[in-house]
Amino acid sequence: MYEPIRTKSVHSTMAGTPSDFPHRSREEELDIQLAGHLAALLAVTDELRVLTPSASLDTAAERLTGEISRLRGGRAPLRAAPAAAGDPAALHRRAHALAGRALVVAASRADTAAAILSAERMDAHAAALADPRELTAAP
Repeated sequence: MYEPIRTKSVHSTMAGTPSDFPHRSREEELDIQLAGHLAALLAVTDELRVLTPSASLDTAAERLTGEISRLRGGRAPLRAAPAAAGDPAALHRRAHALAGRALVVAASRADTAAAILSAERMDAHAAALADPRELTAAP
């Protein structure tokens, strides 16, 4: 009914051949993803520190830097000088969402330290959104 294929296939299969590119484990991929979410959260935290300076935001930035360094094998995150412009409420909402994403990845990775830090940051940003005094930009 069907005629057999007589020519060699132009498509190669990966079975039995070594790959030319490095593969990462699931844990390594989750580390990279978690470090990325925490780095984004650190960037938003730095923006908030410029708009509404507080000791709690300074402490959070230091803790985030420590976690990112741990996940990246000791390499500290790059940090840009944030501009002193923006809406604090929008930044708190963005930080809350980023902390939530980091919490999900930390939970799937079973990283207790990162999960606790992410949950604390979610609580802090939710509290800031609930308190209108927290949203007042510094002069």
